[in-house]
Formats: sequence, structure tokens, C-alpha cells
Amino acid sequence: MQKLHIEQTLTSPEIYLSPEENKFYIRGTSAPEDVRALYYPVIEWIRIFIDDILEGEFKKFTDENPVRLQIDLSYFNSSSAKFLFDILNEFKRLLSSGTPVLVEWNYEEGDPDMEDAGNDISLLVGMEFSYIAKQKG
Repeated sequence: MQKLHIEQTLTSPEIYLSPEENKFYIRGTSAPEDVRALYYPVIEWIRIFIDDILEGEFKKFTDENPVRLQIDLSYFNSSSAKFLFDILNEFKRLLSSGTPVLVEWNYEEGDPDMEDAGNDISLLVGMEFSYIAKQKG
């Protein structure tokens, strides 16, 4: 499966999804003018990827090598939050099938709002996150 890479802009995050490297991340700021145009292709790619895993295409993901999704956003608007929820809901399908998934929620140390946002999304999706506080600067 081809990787998906969307470059970061001032209002949209860098999105990098590569099964071969086991690198899946969303980084930056997510407040695009047209949130659907950004995230619909991402969600479609993720659906195909997860369907491929469920059909046995990828057998490389184990407890020692889980699917690892890193979310490292300095800001996201409410429209982006809905799509983050949708993305995480897709990854949750893997957990139901026994494929391990590790979600790493990165936030800047001293930013309780972003940490709380991760907690809220984690509860809504019903997945445990690993929280990583980054040093400022």
C-alpha cells in the first residue's frame, strides 16, 4: 500500500501514513478552511489500510510492534476534532480484531487544555492513549 503524505501548511497539519515504516502521525495545527477536503481522503486511505489488515494483507503488527499513531497538534478547531474522532474510530476497529494499536497524544508541557482534549477524545472513542508531555521551545 502506498504511503500518504500531506505537507503541513499554516492552517493544516502534516499527515504521514506509512504502513511499511509503521509511521502514522498528524502534526501541527489543524484549522483548515475546508476540513472535509483535507480529511476525507485521509479517512478513506485509513479505511482501506485497516480493511487490508483485517483481510490479512499486513501481518507485521504485533504486541511488540503495534500500529503506532502519533497525534501532535498544537491546536485544532472543533471541525477538526470531529475528523480526529472519525480517524480514531477507524483505528479502533483494529483493536476489536486483536491488532494492537498505540495512540500517542503529544501535548506541550504546561498546556492542560490540549492534554484535556486528548482525555476527552480518548473517552469518546473508547481507546486508551499514551500521553507525552513535550518540553516547551
